[in-house]
Amino acid sequence: MLFNEEVFKRKNEYGGSIEVICGSMFSGKTEELIRRLKRAQIAKLSVEIFKPKTDTRYDETDIVSHNANTIHSTPVESASAILLLGSNAQIVGIDEAQFFDAELPEVCNKLANKGIRVIVAGLDMDYTGKPFGPLPAIMAMAESVTKVHAVCVICGKPALYSYRLIENDTKILLGEKESYEPRCRTCYLLDKKVSA
Repeated sequence: MLFNEEVFKRKNEYGGSIEVICGSMFSGKTEELIRRLKRAQIAKLSVEIFKPKTDTRYDETDIVSHNANTIHSTPVESASAILLLGSNAQIVGIDEAQFFDAELPEVCNKLANKGIRVIVAGLDMDYTGKPFGPLPAIMAMAESVTKVHAVCVICGKPALYSYRLIENDTKILLGEKESYEPRCRTCYLLDKKVSA
């Protein structure tokens, strides 16, 4: 019986988890994050939601999907602020993870080790098709990874790339449909070869 009590105690102490929702732009990452967080709120769980302070595309504080679904969040400047502000929640949601500093994977791990369910959404690749920010490291330590796909605007196949439409070499460029479009591997690579 002592073993079962110890397992139960450890499950409460270490029973958190990390879930990642990733994909290209326009794939429904934020939509899925909002869906999971709203379900947690309906269940009357304690939920804290964060986004990078730099992401002001739709709203200063709320997380807003491309479909205009919203949920209130706390904009923060660094990953360490999430650890400070989210430590007493049962669920912590993080949007636009790729824009956070390199400390985010460790923050997610610490929260999960405290028994918190951490749900992270973000781009897994930048516009050049390379791993983006801290998200790949979080994916490696996550219990579950959901890769969502947009629809390629050229051929209609599942899209996993965020193709940048404008000439700009900066790694981070906030934008919407005027700056990016989803592409499948073939259409992404064909256009890269033509423009090279």
